[in-house]
Amino acid sequence: MYGMVNRAVQELITHEFGESRWLQIRQMAGVEDEIFVSTEPYPDEITYRLVAAASEVLGLPSARILEQLGRWWVLQTAQQGYGHLMKAAGRTLADFLVNLPNFHTRIEMMYPGLRPPEFECTDILPGSLKLHYRSHRKGLAPFVTGLLQGLGEMFATAIQISAEEVDEGGDAHHVFHVSWKTPPEHAL
Repeated sequence: MYGMVNRAVQELITHEFGESRWLQIRQMAGVEDEIFVSTEPYPDEITYRLVAAASEVLGLPSARILEQLGRWWVLQTAQQGYGHLMKAAGRTLADFLVNLPNFHTRIEMMYPGLRPPEFECTDILPGSLKLHYRSHRKGLAPFVTGLLQGLGEMFATAIQISAEEVDEGGDAHHVFHVSWKTPPEHAL
């Protein structure tokens, strides 16, 4: 993963729990890097070790940490790093989700060698859709749940998320049912 992911873990932990907790987590994870360079690739194992250490130090399940990280990613990291691209990806939650493949294509141009997850929307209705998430990385479905929560906040849209299918064999494939209340039509 690129350094921006590890930096996001650091920023989330520091913001929510303080610098001393971050130092404890970094030490427990055996990570010597004091600064993560956003545009540099790092082994995925570093991120997994940071999340596992955070789980142990903070007494929270890893899934909860990943979920918080996904929300943080949308509301903080992505806004700071490429907010202009996020704004261009859609004016509504549904538009943004449908445009995720195009969004990731643009991000790939910025980060050579990036292997982002694949997203696809199916069963699109006015108040819901199914979001397919595929990744060569295992165990990150809670991160996607957090991303969706963050996007709901970003678009000021109350959403409900449920996992419908899970396949961690080979490349991970998860299907999330995402629903929201559509705004009432304005009377003329």
